[in-house]
Amino acid sequence: MNFGRGPSVVLNVGGTRYSFSREVLKDFPLRRVSRLHGCLSEQDVLEVCDDYDRERNEYFFDRHSEAFGFIMLYVRHGHLRFVPHMCELSFYNEMIYWGLEGSHLDYCCQRRLDDRMSETCTYYTAEEPNGGPEGKGRRPAGPEGRKWLERMRRTFEEPTSSVAAQVLATVSILFVIVSMVVLCASTLPEWRAPENRSVEEQSRYTAESVREPSGIIEAICIGWFTAECIVRFIVSKNKCEFVRRPLNIIDLLAITPYYISVLMTVFTGENSQLQRAGVTLRVLRMMRIFWVIKLARHFIGLQTLGLTLKRCYREMVMLLVFICVAMAIFSALSQLLENGLDLGTKNKDYASIPAACWWVIISMTTVGYGDMCPITVPGRILGGICVVSGIVLLALPITFIYHSFVQCYHELKFRSARYSRSLSAEFLN
Repeated sequence: MNFGRGPSVVLNVGGTRYSFSREVLKDFPLRRVSRLHGCLSEQDVLEVCDDYDRERNEYFFDRHSEAFGFIMLYVRHGHLRFVPHMCELSFYNEMIYWGLEGSHLDYCCQRRLDDRMSETCTYYTAEEPNGGPEGKGRRPAGPEGRKWLERMRRTFEEPTSSVAAQVLATVSILFVIVSMVVLCASTLPEWRAPENRSVEEQSRYTAESVREPSGIIEAICIGWFTAECIVRFIVSKNKCEFVRRPLNIIDLLAITPYYISVLMTVFTGENSQLQRAGVTLRVLRMMRIFWVIKLARHFIGLQTLGLTLKRCYREMVMLLVFICVAMAIFSALSQLLENGLDLGTKNKDYASIPAACWWVIISMTTVGYGDMCPITVPGRILGGICVVSGIVLLALPITFIYHSFVQCYHELKFRSARYSRSLSAEFLN
């Protein structure tokens, strides 16, 4: 710990004192408490707690003492439950203050919280380190350059944080829509180059396509996306974390193919290998479809989907395991009943187990294209069992995914509401 004296520190939470050593605070499971370890001055300490006693080396938090006692039970034993006779939303507010999320609750308490939130339409989220839109009064006064960078970062990262952010998000959405319209229109027969062009004509067409209206629109869109990505990288706090974020990786996947295709066109020229490179160029250009995912930066629904998939990866893996096991069993049995046994009729569609896997997957998901189906009585009975099993197996993990989806939506919705209130205050000012 970089501030204070003595081998231990005291946390005073609503009148109840807890004593810890300095090293314990460094990796403390509660995010707000662990932030004390990096405080360099008393001003930094007061950003984390409500008051500080230098003589006793005691940090005071004006929070619910009984709720913190239950949170400390989670720190010691790994189980977090609601305080009896305490409002679920109030306890959840205490959890968010100390740096915990709804996923840390036991499953029964998670269901109670989801039901409570759905009934009251109340949303909570973690507090920003600098106080967020509602804690601007507590934000430390820093250099003008740092304030400017923070304002720029919020403008590009939070679409509802200010009027400028709203305008920027709207322009970005328009560029995505225009780029998608151009991409779809470029696949029309009237827009595509005739297939009977010679190699030299095809090379000349590829070089001149950049100067066509569609090529100009595409270049403008790419220029906007590139500039936006560069500015967001410059104003980001942690450059390594910026590169690791999924949405930023998607931005790079959407932008990079354009520059690769341009470089390939320039270096290929009239080379005889252009026909081979043309396939690569078409693949790279089609990767522009990733631009659609950029809309996730501006729509809560897509953000909720991504956050749910991130938190429910175990359930998703479990779902895939269920499907793979059932596919292996039913494909082997269907191949045996339809083609492996000498029953007088052999179904050529089930000549192998890999071929039968296609029938199993479309049957379990109740798609049923009808391109292949069993013709023997045992095979049809197996098909009915396969369909019913698919419905049951696919429905089992859905409950876990649903509760996580509701929780993610609550968190993101309240976060958006907080910045909307900040935007309304900006209009009033």
